[in-house]
Amino acid sequence: MNEDFYFTIDKPSTAEFKDRGSKFIAYAFPIETTDDFKSQLQLLKKDHPKAVHHCFAYRIGTDGNNFRSSDDGEPSGTAGKPILGQIDSKGITNAAVIVIRYWGGTMLGVPGLINAYKTTTALALQVTPVVQRQVEVIYSIEFDYTRMNEVMMVIKQYNCTVLSNEMQLFCVIKTGIPKNRLEEALYKLKDLQNVSIKKCG
Repeated sequence: MNEDFYFTIDKPSTAEFKDRGSKFIAYAFPIETTDDFKSQLQLLKKDHPKAVHHCFAYRIGTDGNNFRSSDDGEPSGTAGKPILGQIDSKGITNAAVIVIRYWGGTMLGVPGLINAYKTTTALALQVTPVVQRQVEVIYSIEFDYTRMNEVMMVIKQYNCTVLSNEMQLFCVIKTGIPKNRLEEALYKLKDLQNVSIKKCG
């Protein structure tokens, strides 16, 4: 895997799958944090109060360590794992899939469940574009208002993402600097007068 880039999904998508009366609906969406995921899960639980299961999986970050999956009451390994397996087979991160199930009266058995959750997830991920994003390192830049133009020029030049900004007499910009341009960008910023930079997190 290239250390400077990662793949994720661009926008939310949904897909449906039916098997012996049970209805499975998958919701795939991009996330940046576990809080993004939790709020999405709460919304879906409100939208589908009659669903019997809300199974899910997500992966965040590029080190491969931040992921979670849940069978939400289905037999162990029949829902969360197949969902995560589909996210991983696409090679994407910063993505989550929640599959809700409406019970149809017939037991599907372990192979049937694995197939249903895997298929529904695959269908949802097929209809949303996979995009390449730069791996960014988050920095906070503090500077005097008079330096605004110079700071913004560096941010533009190195394709940084502005995450938040407070504009007063003294300004603070939180920015994501592309990992592959980090040294050059920091060098340029440190060159400016009355500008201080510190790494976040």
